[in-house]
Amino acid sequence: MEHHRLQSFGRTKSRKLSSSQQFLVENLLPQVRVIPRDSERVDVDPLEIFGSNKPCWLEIGFGGGEHLIAQAKLNPDVGLIGCEPFIDGVAKALSGIEKSGLKNIRIHDSDARELLDSLKPASIDRVFILFPDPWPKKRHWKRRIIRGDFLDLLYSRCKPKAQIRFATDIASYVNEAVIRFSNHYGYIWTANCANDWKIPPADHCHTRYQAKNLGDCPPVWLDFIKI
Repeated sequence: MEHHRLQSFGRTKSRKLSSSQQFLVENLLPQVRVIPRDSERVDVDPLEIFGSNKPCWLEIGFGGGEHLIAQAKLNPDVGLIGCEPFIDGVAKALSGIEKSGLKNIRIHDSDARELLDSLKPASIDRVFILFPDPWPKKRHWKRRIIRGDFLDLLYSRCKPKAQIRFATDIASYVNEAVIRFSNHYGYIWTANCANDWKIPPADHCHTRYQAKNLGDCPPVWLDFIKI
């Protein structure tokens, strides 16, 4: 673990939560939170988190939770852990969990690296990192989450042959991610042709953010496998 980590996300709160959202944060979040905030536990096993031998998928930065909720519905035999420090997004995800009656989602409402530090090595089957904060100004690129130290940590927590999907609509981030993953000893890129990164994968669940087209290039999908 690093002694000091640059924050890889921006603000964590904007508008005031509605009364119903605040109720869910105060009452439902403690029930689905992966690890209590005051816990210093390490080597937490997803088998313990979900109480069964479910494959464990991790989504880092789930935004409003649309992809997280959709994947949980489509994959009821999978346990999904969603990481999101932005409280508005957490509240939206909690609303989706309650509305759909989902039992296979857990939430970590802080930095994903804190959770990864606490998880048992080689315990994650699949990872989604979809449209993370791109820190578009070049002087801030050092804050992007796809860095060598993060890829080392992710590698240690993923099972052999775990799948990692990274998506962004920022051209400089595409280039950086390809280089960093390709230069790492632990991952191989699965693409065989341009359509493999230009066309959304068949199992992708679209989100409102994706539809806004806020980036400087069309969305790019990079799928990797842990060696």
